[in-house]
Amino acid sequence: MKALKTGNLALLFLLELCMLAALAFWGFHMGGSLMVKLALGIGAPLLAAIVWGILMAPRAAIKLPTPAHLALFLVIFGAAALALAVAGQPLLAVIFIALSILSKALTYVWR
Repeated sequence: MKALKTGNLALLFLLELCMLAALAFWGFHMGGSLMVKLALGIGAPLLAAIVWGILMAPRAAIKLPTPAHLALFLVIFGAAALALAVAGQPLLAVIFIALSILSKALTYVWR
């Protein structure tokens, strides 16, 4: 069971990295000019990383109650999935959000 829990935590970490990559992908594909592409492609994942580090990370400065933590998780990961879909990758968006929800649910069940 310990190996499954460790594997799930590794998957969740990889999904966090995928969330940042999805936001960057969206930003670089949606902007009109080069400056807008750079601003969105760098700004969106940077904003998500800051919010994640302050509120969501295991050693976050501010510990949210479980319902708020789950809600913010759904908002951030949902935004990343929506970004993928809007950027022309709907299948990746569905796979990403499904794996994210499953992995997060297992994290809470196995605590």
